[in-house]
Amino acid sequence: MLYDKSPTQMQPHENALRLKPLDHYTVAARQLQGRIAGGLSRLTANEYLDDVIKHMHTMEEETLPDTLLIDMQWEIEWSMRPYLIDFIVEAHNALTLRPETLFLTVNLVDRYCSRRVVYKQHYQLVGCAALLIAAKYGDDKDRVPRIHELRDMCCGFYDAEMFIQMEMHILNAVSWVLGHPTVVSFLQLMETEEAEGQEVEHMAVFICEITLYHRDFVSTKASIKARVILALARAILGTGRLIDGDWGRAEKETLSALFLHIHNPSSAVTRRYSGSDLSRVAQKLANFLAG
Repeated sequence: MLYDKSPTQMQPHENALRLKPLDHYTVAARQLQGRIAGGLSRLTANEYLDDVIKHMHTMEEETLPDTLLIDMQWEIEWSMRPYLIDFIVEAHNALTLRPETLFLTVNLVDRYCSRRVVYKQHYQLVGCAALLIAAKYGDDKDRVPRIHELRDMCCGFYDAEMFIQMEMHILNAVSWVLGHPTVVSFLQLMETEEAEGQEVEHMAVFICEITLYHRDFVSTKASIKARVILALARAILGTGRLIDGDWGRAEKETLSALFLHIHNPSSAVTRRYSGSDLSRVAQKLANFLAG
């Protein structure tokens, strides 16, 4: 299926089921960086950046899941979430997809669970279909998983047709609105402004992945998570202060939740961030917490 999109909404082409496009805010951010590199004045760049950020904030409101509605699921329990996220993280890693794809996948799962009843036996299927949609939407075409690959990852539990049906169910449930500005997208803009080092970037994304496992962060805006996580990453690595003087209640509550949950990251995430290619930030976080 091809996904044809406006800045905020996508509609299906007939006989099509393929997504290309990076969404508006990502394209805009990249264009912004190119314009700055090309020598446009700082004032012009800042004016354009304001438009990008305004659009991102509009979309994060529109694409925010509702934990209270997920609480009402008949069969799905929050205790099941870590197993699904582990599966999605490992599938995402195996397929070498972009970081944004992982976070869009989980956002789609949570938005679907906010709007539709999900049976226990279909929970993993929802995750697979969401990963398929997210990869089609924002990843390289040659990395989009095939149905048979997803089926193999599920040990053949679901028929091929079920993946296609669930893909359509999710798209309809979210009204084809896929332009979710992920926490990674907000981090990238903040890091561009502050010229952060790669180590801080790796630590921040590591913490972002830890948050995917927990209910406390599902209905937290991506911009708030990004702001707090970036400050925490700097503090862990000794490059900045932890508390920002103009933080509000939402930021402080997010920080408290982070300190509650970063002590026991999933082994799937820890393994990924233990390598030198990602600055061994898993060990650095463990050392920081050991104090």
